[in-house]
Amino acid sequence: MSAVKKTNVKNQEEEKEEIVKVNLLDVLLDEDNTAPIYMRDESGRQLKFEQVAVIPYGEDDLYCILKPITKLPGIADDEAIVFRVEEDENGEAILRVEDKEDVAIAVFDQYYDLIEDAEGEKNKGKKDKK
Repeated sequence: MSAVKKTNVKNQEEEKEEIVKVNLLDVLLDEDNTAPIYMRDESGRQLKFEQVAVIPYGEDDLYCILKPITKLPGIADDEAIVFRVEEDENGEAILRVEDKEDVAIAVFDQYYDLIEDAEGEKNKGKKDKK
């Protein structure tokens, strides 16, 4: 899947959304990015996702967890999908759904560990201020 980003374009009379192709890694690694990520599936259907996390896992592998905003068959509203960041034949970053269940579970586990660590740091900071 390739990523695109919607931007608001204003002219004199109206505001409309325009889809532009962007560097996927720039979007994924931008801590300030809150815009949805738009991708197209194999059949050309546009899908909209919310970025949850980017997780390095294994030797040199990078994964991202995305929550579908577009309703997808077999995916509940509170579920997210693990994608592996890969390079296509042109050297551009693309996303592929991680199909190995053990890897997807390990990526989610690492995400949960990061959440716990962040919560621990947050709670520690509150105790230090007292």
